[in-house]
Amino acid sequence: MSLQPNKILGAVLAVAVVVFAVDFVSNQIFAKQDLKTPGYVIDMNAAPAVVATEAPAAGSNASAATQQAAAPAASPASDVAPIAERLKTADVAAGEKTSKVCAACHSFADSGANKVGPGLWEVVNRKPGTHEGFKYSPAMATFGETHTWDYATLDIYLTNPKAEVPGNKMAFAGIKKPQDRANLIAYLRSLSTNPAPLP
Repeated sequence: MSLQPNKILGAVLAVAVVVFAVDFVSNQIFAKQDLKTPGYVIDMNAAPAVVATEAPAAGSNASAATQQAAAPAASPASDVAPIAERLKTADVAAGEKTSKVCAACHSFADSGANKVGPGLWEVVNRKPGTHEGFKYSPAMATFGETHTWDYATLDIYLTNPKAEVPGNKMAFAGIKKPQDRANLIAYLRSLSTNPAPLP
């Protein structure tokens, strides 16, 4: 009696065991892990900065003290000149260049069209979480109950959007350079038929 069929069957089974073992081990080594934060972070040292994905910021209905208390984590450093001072020397053209990265998610057109983020036409002094036709996160809608996208709020928000409004959809690291923020805010102010008065 020939043992050849048994040898062939044994070889096939051995190959199958090796294949399953390699698959199991590779799945353990290259296991997919869920991201803690969706999206990506833009390195502002390497590229121009963008504007908020969930509605840019403006004033608050609360007092200045209340606004400051509402955003301690994202507040610009105390040695930075107030946004009112920086806006005096802000460069709208430079702000428009900085906003180029924003164009992937936001529209600047006077149509007010939404993209991945809300349209930014006439965003200065708009209530956060209220742009028509855009589905905001609950965090941004709640933020809009006590804030307005005035100059100070925009400055704080654009420094670190995730720290200012935890849970908002915008996956953006923020604009670290104070004058870059002022330039961008000056550009956002220009996106209006009747730009908001400077502070």
